Amino acid sequence: MVVTRGGAATRDGGEPHPRSGVDWPGWVACAAAVAGFALCLLGWARGGGGFSVPWASTLDLRLSFALDGLAVLYGLLATGVGALVFAYGTRYLTLHLEHQRRSAVERWRFWPWMALFAVAMVGLATAQDLVLVFVFFDLTAVCSYFLIGFDRAERGARTAALMALLVTVVAAVAMLVAAVLLYAAHGTFSIPELLERAGPSTTTTVAGALLAVAALAKSAQVPLHFWLPRAMAAPTPVSAYLHSAAMVAAGVLVIGRVHPLLARGEGVLTGLVVVGAASVVVGGVLALRQDVLKQVLAYSTISQYGYVVMLYGIGGAEGTGAAAFYVLAHGVAKSALFMTAGAVTTATGEDRLSRLGGLGRRAPVLAAAAGVAAATLAALPPTVGFFKDELLFTAALRHGPVTAVLAVLAATLTFAYLGRFWAALFLGPPRGRLGATPGLLVAPVVVLAAVALLGGLVVAPFARLAGDAAAVSTGAPVALSPAYHLDARPENLMAVAAWVLGGLLLVLPRVADRVALVAVAAGERWGPRRAYEAALHALDRLSAALHDREVRDLRTSIAAVLVPAGLLVGLAFVATPTAGAYAVGPVAGADWLVLPLLALVVVATAVIARSRSRLAVVLALSVVGFALAAVYALVGAPDVALVAVVVETMLTLVFVAALARMPGAAPTAPARPRRRWRDPLAGGVAGLAVFASVWGFLSQPAADSVSAEHVRLTPAAHGGDVVTVIVADFRGLDTLVEITVLLVAVIGVATLMRRGRLW
Repeated sequence: MVVTRGGAATRDGGEPHPRSGVDWPGWVACAAAVAGFALCLLGWARGGGGFSVPWASTLDLRLSFALDGLAVLYGLLATGVGALVFAYGTRYLTLHLEHQRRSAVERWRFWPWMALFAVAMVGLATAQDLVLVFVFFDLTAVCSYFLIGFDRAERGARTAALMALLVTVVAAVAMLVAAVLLYAAHGTFSIPELLERAGPSTTTTVAGALLAVAALAKSAQVPLHFWLPRAMAAPTPVSAYLHSAAMVAAGVLVIGRVHPLLARGEGVLTGLVVVGAASVVVGGVLALRQDVLKQVLAYSTISQYGYVVMLYGIGGAEGTGAAAFYVLAHGVAKSALFMTAGAVTTATGEDRLSRLGGLGRRAPVLAAAAGVAAATLAALPPTVGFFKDELLFTAALRHGPVTAVLAVLAATLTFAYLGRFWAALFLGPPRGRLGATPGLLVAPVVVLAAVALLGGLVVAPFARLAGDAAAVSTGAPVALSPAYHLDARPENLMAVAAWVLGGLLLVLPRVADRVALVAVAAGERWGPRRAYEAALHALDRLSAALHDREVRDLRTSIAAVLVPAGLLVGLAFVATPTAGAYAVGPVAGADWLVLPLLALVVVATAVIARSRSRLAVVLALSVVGFALAAVYALVGAPDVALVAVVVETMLTLVFVAALARMPGAAPTAPARPRRRWRDPLAGGVAGLAVFASVWGFLSQPAADSVSAEHVRLTPAAHGGDVVTVIVADFRGLDTLVEITVLLVAVIGVATLMRRGRLW
């Protein structure tokens, strides 16, 4: 029997599975991550750099990238932590597939998405254009969708993947709206230029709030946090990477990138403090109650990134510096803890704290490394995590006493749930069987623990990296100088208070359990996940009702497209100033011939809509085509007119030939209720929308239309006719594809005719 729990798979009896060989795709991804890490380090040592080339000049879009301090911080996390997670994953994924009796070929469904995940994070970190940020921001969501749902045979994995995609992508629309607002106000999508041009204003505040909403949803902050615990259905390497260096980190990365813009709206920063504090408390309290290993760490991530969001809300050099340092320490420790959870589950077949214990004596190396990682998040010396809380307390004290109390509460909860996590795994009497733990599942944890200890002893490089990142967020140099101080300064007293209170929560678990139980019950009954599920069910019912009405007949299907389109155009006209947008020109020259021809088209169209005779409909269609061909000839496009005449003649002959082969009497259609008002209403709404749109465009054509460029380049294409040159040269590939489609259609029709299907 094969048992899978929490994204990790274990054997439960049965014969050993055959080896799947070396995971070459995983090792290639690991090597690429190592190369990326080396390049990021080299770029940081040389002072960074960047480039900017046009992408879509008419929209002022550029492929603009820069390796500044913020990009280096997240680039090193994405590639450094990524390399270790990828190495871990080469062994984990092999065991995962073997235990589920799946083919090793499925590695090719996993590693390309993991590699693209890393590329998307590096691209997001270095992007200097809001549209580029949006593209990479959404790309991380797409990658996470396929990775969370990797075990597609499990309904929970599919549901979790869809939830993560919907929450993060729908929220990302707010980022796109913010980009459009800023472009309309300042004429650029470039983030450095926006930071120079955008002053305090309503537009800046609204755009900043929209950017913050998108970022907070991605970082799983309250109330949009519920998708993250469900995402633990993913394999452990995905969870380790998603929580430490990708996806969730993408949200706070965006906040750090546009922080000077957010700081121009005081309400936005206040909102960040409130949301961050709420996430710290909610995530920390719920983490105390969880029993599944990865669920404890998932709620921990919500809480830990709440720290970062709160620090960005505090702002200034202290807040942004502490936020950057916190992201760095958290990324190192959290990935190690997730890989610890995966290693334990793989070796024991259990994924619940209540069924585990006493592993410290049987797996001392893993216990020691996991202990260092837990101590890093709990801010214990001599790990690098001690300094993250020192910087947090300094920023909180300067912001005010309420924030200082929140900081101590946050550190208390962190100490309690991490102490419970580590102690339940590695202390106490042995529980559960422990199989062999592959070295590749332990070595990355040891490496990250060594990094955390090194940072606790030699903190200067970490402080410099965080200071460079914070300088981007503040727009001014930031110098961080964390150090050990053996005195009674407030930061030390706050740290000791957090350790003591956290220890009390550990030795008095009933108090924490009662609070957590109330929070869990309230969340299940009134929480945002319940609202999300209710909204999905309501949308599903609405979609089914609309679908049932739409597919009743062809006219209803057409109306379902035309009427909403017409209403949307109408809403756009209501919301957009149209004064002076319409011009009525004089009627002169050939216009006196064009107008009767257009009137003839209107009459023929009405005949088509009202007539019940097949032949009358065909002849009326030909009248429409020939009348428009005459209009083309009168406005100076004789070649287009000639093509139109040939096409209309052929179509008319084909229709007449087809009618000659059809039965004389039309089949009796089932009776349907007469709705005389529906068809004219749908046609009228759609027609008015198109008429208003075309009239408005012709009244004020684009100033920089491409038509002038086509006219200018026509002689260079050795053509005397602009239309011919466009069809045969400028859009030659498009024309070739259209001709190919027509040929395929002709061959299909000829084949059917030959087999007697039509004749």
